[in-house]
Amino acid sequence: MPPKTMQAFRDHGVVRETLTEGIDEAKDVMATAETLGLDLDGVTAKLVEEGVRQFADAADKLYGAVADKRIAALGEALDSQAISLPDALKDSLRAATEKARAEGWARRLWAGDASLWTGADEAKWVGWLAAGQGEQIELAALETFQGEIKAAGFTHALLLGMGGSSLGPEVLGSVLGHKAGFPDLLVLDSTDPTQIARFEAMIDPAKTLFIVASKSGSTLEPDILERYFFDVATKAVGETQVGSHFVAITDPGSQLEARATDARFRRIFLGDPQIGGRYSVLSNFGMVPAAVAGIDVRGFMARAQTMVRACAASAPPASNPGVALGLAFGAAAVAGRDKLTILASPALEDVGVWLEQLVAESTGKLGKGIVPVAGEPFGAPDVYGDDRVFAQLTLKGEADARQDAALKALEAAGHPVVRITLAERADLGQEFFRWEIATAIAGAVIGIDPFDQPDVEASKIKTKALTSAYEQSGALMPEDPILEEAGLGLYADEVSAAELAERTETRTLEAYLAAHFARAGAGDYIGLLAYIDRDPAHEATLTRIRSALRDRRKVATVVGFGPRFLHSTGQAYKGGPDTGVFLQIGATAARDLQVPGRKYSFAVVEHAQALGDLQVLVERGRRCLRIDLGSDVAGGLKRIEAAVEKVARR
Repeated sequence: MPPKTMQAFRDHGVVRETLTEGIDEAKDVMATAETLGLDLDGVTAKLVEEGVRQFADAADKLYGAVADKRIAALGEALDSQAISLPDALKDSLRAATEKARAEGWARRLWAGDASLWTGADEAKWVGWLAAGQGEQIELAALETFQGEIKAAGFTHALLLGMGGSSLGPEVLGSVLGHKAGFPDLLVLDSTDPTQIARFEAMIDPAKTLFIVASKSGSTLEPDILERYFFDVATKAVGETQVGSHFVAITDPGSQLEARATDARFRRIFLGDPQIGGRYSVLSNFGMVPAAVAGIDVRGFMARAQTMVRACAASAPPASNPGVALGLAFGAAAVAGRDKLTILASPALEDVGVWLEQLVAESTGKLGKGIVPVAGEPFGAPDVYGDDRVFAQLTLKGEADARQDAALKALEAAGHPVVRITLAERADLGQEFFRWEIATAIAGAVIGIDPFDQPDVEASKIKTKALTSAYEQSGALMPEDPILEEAGLGLYADEVSAAELAERTETRTLEAYLAAHFARAGAGDYIGLLAYIDRDPAHEATLTRIRSALRDRRKVATVVGFGPRFLHSTGQAYKGGPDTGVFLQIGATAARDLQVPGRKYSFAVVEHAQALGDLQVLVERGRRCLRIDLGSDVAGGLKRIEAAVEKVARR
């Protein structure tokens, strides 16, 4: 009952039986109304509609008051989100918030109401809500398994996965680390032979637990990585013991489950088919690796419940941290601010790679979406366009005065700024859930299905066709470079090649790169897509290149390492807004590795993935250029850096 009704009754209400009074008079009134042609049914329906709305509005105010008191009572554990918007966006957000409240978006989300999005099959993909409540894991079984792994004396755990199956565990390991006496958790999600060899050199296979993670159980990368390291481990411990060094995480009935059963893996942990990979971190796909690393999974999930309750169906949008965040990002994207720039304090730096996948793969489709920008160094306010939203994640005690000052300058310049503070590292689970809710809600604002990834599948199909052709012919399709210079080769599709030729007066690497990057204008972004070893030196060089390009072109920049980004941000690059200008970077492997049981090697797979990726980008009409560095990867990157620096000085 609305509080105003109760107050009115206290003031002048009288208790008596009224339903049986004046029956005859009421009949006369109804008869008179009928003779006058009054639409009593319509009037009644309208009164019911308005009455229900008034009760719903009053209930929302009550729920909002409860939610606000919850946040106040829990203090910094929840009162950690500040959203600052320019005036134009404030109006849009207010309208979006009222629409979400009036239409019950939070309730519809928790109910799995597909009409909140596109009315397609979204209801099949909300199992992550139950996972957030701890319903997709068996804590006692995980704790037993954790003790078993500690007793086994493994020094390392090497997770072999891709996409959400690898990015979630990678962030857990990075932020929370591993506890003494438990294996050091490493995550390998690459087909680059140099990177695979580098990880192999970091472990003793006789003392390593291998975790094979794949929801479908048939994804190419985990499959061939499993084949390779199963062979490595067999040579180290023998055929009778090798199965005890492997654990599988997969959905029921998958090919991986069958292989793991046949090979007598130590454990098989099953996922929920109603959870997509990028939403799976609070299920077995994240919590099994966490348990292996010695993380207190029970305590971690208990802390996450603070955010789960705060984002409950009963919490109205303005008092719901996840919904409020999603509405802000969605409203900003619709208004043209679709480059979500993620800034993080040192302890949380790797959270950006998980957020990239969650946001890009969920929202980037049908020519719409949000392009997340992680790892881009800070710049002066004048190097940013009006297509940005800045989100800062800070661990309490790690505040950076320079970053805070820069954010205040951006805020003063009219850029939207979101600030989120984690009280402790163990609150990472709260952020997982907050951002999952926010991403689903942003998808509703944008008007897309946040749970499918159609363009990721397109790249997989291209890669499979190329590797199958290689097994038949022993070669990948030949290519003709548009330029060869000092060991580097440039390649482009016919449309790009013709356009670049018109834009260049000289045929040099510097001229072609200048012409290509000049195609990026206001509202665009530049993507460096590198099919090379993701080692710190290469990352540092690419970071310097992107910074120079950002400062020169005043556009957002992203860096992706293949093939991991194919299962992540690649969805937005192909299916999202046509605002990307891409430079794909490949190389010739100095040392190749054969895939056991296949006619192709890892270098062949990586090259096929790069070619397939490029084909799909071109088919989508994206502006692309590919450069082959040859076998000297570091030297080739330095040549690109030198060329870009010259371009930037013009």
